[in-house]
Amino acid sequence: MFDIVAVGHFCIDSIFLPSKNTPYVVLGGSPTYVSFAARRLDVRVAVISKIGGDFPAAYLWWLRQEDVDLSGVAKVDTAHTTRFEIKYNSDLSDRTLHLKSRAPPITVNDLPNSLRAKAIHIAPIAGEITSEAVEKLRSYTEVLSLDPQGLVRTFDQNGNVTHGPLKDKCILGLISIYKSSLDEIEIITNQPDLNSAIKTIHDYGVNTVIVTLGMKGTMLSVEGDICNIPAYKTKVIDPTGAGDAFIGGFLAEYINGENHLRCACVGSATASLVVEAPGPTFFGDKAEIYRRARLLYEKEIKERRIL
Repeated sequence: MFDIVAVGHFCIDSIFLPSKNTPYVVLGGSPTYVSFAARRLDVRVAVISKIGGDFPAAYLWWLRQEDVDLSGVAKVDTAHTTRFEIKYNSDLSDRTLHLKSRAPPITVNDLPNSLRAKAIHIAPIAGEITSEAVEKLRSYTEVLSLDPQGLVRTFDQNGNVTHGPLKDKCILGLISIYKSSLDEIEIITNQPDLNSAIKTIHDYGVNTVIVTLGMKGTMLSVEGDICNIPAYKTKVIDPTGAGDAFIGGFLAEYINGENHLRCACVGSATASLVVEAPGPTFFGDKAEIYRRARLLYEKEIKERRIL
């Protein structure tokens, strides 16, 4: 029994930031940021992923040093690891992605029958998780969480990344927690405004909907009760993985029975730390995450009382 299992590709990111002429080449992928964030909060984490023969041994060592269980990671020596080139604009408000290579998909046959977890987070980055695998993962946990970013990405023959519709919306009926960016929820629901988009996701039976809005904070809706969680103000060096760190912190509190508002504040605090350094190199510690979360929580409660 694990606390949290993250499912999706590890990858190798080449991150181009406006402050530097050459890229940072770092360990990437949603499972990296989710698991590192959750481990800072002392929960037991495992990852189900596939990597190629080119995946650096140093990255595996690093993950094990963080006490992330890798027994569900399959290395395919004849394949390439998923790689992305990520280029940010001058104020870090937008980015372009270019897929350089892609590891084999994660199928039903890659899922161990003995797996059990308090929460499983499905986090594809390049369409690598099959619908059949999602259905099987549903039977492993009471809390199934989804970030659909990799399911709405399309890739041309040159690896250029754009957004397309969610091909199989049936998976929305299997999950209890949904987390995405504003662009992604608008594409998936085809709704003209955020409130309508959130309602559409709830209509599939999803209890909790989370929409990340960058430095504008996060919209949290629990059974239609919507509130905005402010972002913790900090200097942003690299926004890569902020949403993944958010859900890692959120789920770590959620499985321990904390209320949704508290969970979201911890998620926001965790995200604020990861953006302070390039790649997944800085997550702070539990005490600092909770300090920032407490400030956000108190601010949200006070604003609600004023309203």
